[in-house]
Amino acid sequence: MDYKRTPYLYMYRSHENESGLCSLELDVLLQGDVLSPGLIIAREKIDPGRSPFISGRIDILCASDSMETIAAFAGGIEFEAGETFKLFCPKEGGGTYEERRELERTVGRHMTGAADMRSPDRVFGLVMHEGFIMLGEYHESDRSWQRRKLKPHNYSTGLGVALSRSAANIAAPRPEGLRILDPCCGMGNVLIEGLSMGMDMTGCDLNPLAVRGARGNLRHFGYPEHIVTLGDMRDLSGRYDAAVLDMPYNLCSVLSLADTREMLEALRRLTGRAVIISTQPVEESIAAAGFELKGGCTVSKGTFKRSLWLCR
Repeated sequence: MDYKRTPYLYMYRSHENESGLCSLELDVLLQGDVLSPGLIIAREKIDPGRSPFISGRIDILCASDSMETIAAFAGGIEFEAGETFKLFCPKEGGGTYEERRELERTVGRHMTGAADMRSPDRVFGLVMHEGFIMLGEYHESDRSWQRRKLKPHNYSTGLGVALSRSAANIAAPRPEGLRILDPCCGMGNVLIEGLSMGMDMTGCDLNPLAVRGARGNLRHFGYPEHIVTLGDMRDLSGRYDAAVLDMPYNLCSVLSLADTREMLEALRRLTGRAVIISTQPVEESIAAAGFELKGGCTVSKGTFKRSLWLCR
């Protein structure tokens, strides 16, 4: 294993109902190798808080199959006067609780800083995988996005925060300089999550009540409300680098095949890369619109299921 070529170790976890979404998002975001369930090594460096599934990132400083090498490196880490540290083995790295604590003690006693398990100045992560030990600076995921579960305006069938965040990430894993469209934005859930990650997003919806709600939600979280317009996505013009389309869903009716195909054809005209979400099987219509399926998954909440496809 050449950790200099793949210097970032990510810990992740997901509920079984979201395991497919988790795998798709992390594959697109990290393009790394799964060492074990809950552990990915990659050359891509991203803020661990971007994904709702990543719990933390270790920036690998030293990796070896020799405990003596790891201990010697740990002993050479320099600390400022009075600087404190915490060393821990994330459970995603495997091993029993006792094995992880023993590894922490074995390496930690060589470190020269003052240990502080509650509020350390620096945090180090330690993982042993198949006899190979990796030590590095640990960065915990920022979970503040969870506070956005509560919004002034909501649809009962609207996308949840985690799914909205993942959809935006899958559509635009490296969003710098990209223009991203949500052409059926509803209450703005995907827009808000995209904006929170620095994405350049605009939205549109045919429903005046949805537009009003989306603008209210954007305003509530401090984002510009003018990015949402009232209109039919089939009338939109221009070109976007990526899009997230959550196909309209109604408890009392199903979108007609003709409307579905018109919307997907409009989407293909507007962008060459899209995440499409639907409660109905629309793969044939996606292909007919000129898209190629690059990946997909199913997300379930109770008996309610949605399918998500990455298309190009």
